[in-house]
Amino acid sequence: MDVRYPPIEPYEQGMLDVGDGNLVYWEVCGNPRGKPALVVHGGPGSGCTDGVRRYFDPDRYRVVLFDQRGCGRSTPHAADPAADMRHNTTGHLLADMERLREHLGIERWLLFGGSWGSTLLLAYAERHPERVSQIVVNGVTTTRRSETDWLYRGVGRFFPEQWERFRAGVPEADRAGDLVAAYARLMEDPDRSVREKAANDWCAWEDAVLSQEPNGAPHPYGDRPPAARLALVRIASHYFAHGAWLEEGALLRDAGRLKGIPGVLFHGRLDLSGPLDTAWELSRGWPDAELVVIDDAGHQGSDAMRAQLLGALDRFGSLSD
Repeated sequence: MDVRYPPIEPYEQGMLDVGDGNLVYWEVCGNPRGKPALVVHGGPGSGCTDGVRRYFDPDRYRVVLFDQRGCGRSTPHAADPAADMRHNTTGHLLADMERLREHLGIERWLLFGGSWGSTLLLAYAERHPERVSQIVVNGVTTTRRSETDWLYRGVGRFFPEQWERFRAGVPEADRAGDLVAAYARLMEDPDRSVREKAANDWCAWEDAVLSQEPNGAPHPYGDRPPAARLALVRIASHYFAHGAWLEEGALLRDAGRLKGIPGVLFHGRLDLSGPLDTAWELSRGWPDAELVVIDDAGHQGSDAMRAQLLGALDRFGSLSD
């Protein structure tokens, strides 16, 4: 049962020039005088979706969504091999978020996101805590190299056949090394057929990891349109191969910087791609965060998780900044 608010459309949207030839798509929905909230999408490289607008009471919230560099409606699109990935890093995205906040004249905003989006919003909040009113996260990740190694190697013990196919997707000389970096190199190959095969192999592995979730879509990665798949895998492999340009464990180490920011962390107990221990560690280091474990949810969530997310956002929506 879908408990979210009815669909809404943006009342304002645009393309923000963030430099380096990049234009970032943004939109605003809900009440122009409502509580500001920023949606930080996952991936990296997924782009924002219409459905996430429905978590917010349109009478209470002024909801801002944006497509991170290189994906969604932002340009240049990472599916185009001419798009320069040197200008697409965590530091660039954090600067883009600040530029968007200033462009819209927002003093402080609630942050909402999950998966990679939780990494990015945590990095933003630890850098700019004075700009954040509250945080709601579903599916906590911090993109530590240890988390990436689990997702693209360690969890293979549960899916040995599918992981062997994923490993076989890179050149033989790379199979004993860093598979993520090897895929990142394939996604820069001038031959489109090489890039397409690498993107398909990557998405098949991602789908395998999520395949045992009781409340998820069967092929959430593989069913994306071809250009969206190319952009997602090119961006994700680029970020993960570089540890998201974050010092290992820095977001957990610096969680104390979030003191005074109320937060709720929702995490599915059945999440194989991002196990619960990261959310637990974060909740231990962030004194104002509440961890809520959803027993029937994996990385894709469940009706129970969606209801809880809605409840948390309704609760924070009733608070003044």
